[in-house]
Amino acid sequence: MEDVSYEKYTVGIVCTLEFEMCALRYILDKEHVSLPGKPGDSNMYTLGELSGHNVTIARLPGTQGKSAAASVAKDMARSFPSIELRLVVGVGGGVPSGKNNIRLGDVVVSMPDGQHGGVVQYDLGQNTDDGFTLTGFLWPAPEILRSAVSIMQSDHRVSHNKIPEFMSAMVQKGGNLQASYQRPVEADELFQSEYHHIPNQRTCQLCDKTRLVHRRPQGPTPKIHYGLIASGDQVIRSALIAAEINERVSGEILCFEMEAAGIATQYSCMAIRGISNYADSHKNDTWQHYAAGAAAGCAKELLSYLDPPQLLNLYTGSNAYRRHSIS
Repeated sequence: MEDVSYEKYTVGIVCTLEFEMCALRYILDKEHVSLPGKPGDSNMYTLGELSGHNVTIARLPGTQGKSAAASVAKDMARSFPSIELRLVVGVGGGVPSGKNNIRLGDVVVSMPDGQHGGVVQYDLGQNTDDGFTLTGFLWPAPEILRSAVSIMQSDHRVSHNKIPEFMSAMVQKGGNLQASYQRPVEADELFQSEYHHIPNQRTCQLCDKTRLVHRRPQGPTPKIHYGLIASGDQVIRSALIAAEINERVSGEILCFEMEAAGIATQYSCMAIRGISNYADSHKNDTWQHYAAGAAAGCAKELLSYLDPPQLLNLYTGSNAYRRHSIS
């Protein structure tokens, strides 16, 4: 364990669920000792080094949604004044399409599409004669982070991502990590949007397999997708509702989640979501741990594209970089 002061942490990571925190904690290269709590900050932090960066990780206090995420991010910003990059890392519900062959265990990274900044708050808007119009403003991810994503995306056109490598190292740290975070043996099944899950059944074992969507095969290595992530205060468990939201927003949504918009109203941030379900009635917990590990591995690889001293220089003023926040 290494002791580092509050001012040395330049990356803040927010997650929601215990297994997301666990994946992030054990994918760290080093874990640091805890720092004394600061007055007015009720967050509990896990501190460490990830791809050379000093990172602080905070989990929401047993609640989900935009408001809880915003509160955690605000306290983190007060306690760790040097934070320049904020990541929201965990699981989400994928939105497969003919264009995007999103599979369980894949990862979606929020990136702008020319109209939206990467994260879209789908439940904040107004109905007009021309249809539903989004309102409000969400900060896009910092330019330095978007540039790193672009390089990583380019590299992955000629080489595999490092998610399996990082997850393999993570589960070797002992305990029941291997059993919890290994790739599920259960099939990755996508049912037709109008076909509902059989009530009171934990799995899809009894579901009608003739209603499966036929998709091209994909290997075991998680794929990383880049584009819009929809954020709101409800868990989407209907493929028809997901499709309706997608259509009224942009038609380009890759993933649903519940926290990123709460942070992006105050700070520049990027969401990294492992796909654990398809935002439909067949949603279950089978792929959650693996998807959380994949998201953590993606975050680790992304940070490896950034120079740690450069981030610290952004805070100290040697680089003319403007931090976006609302006090």
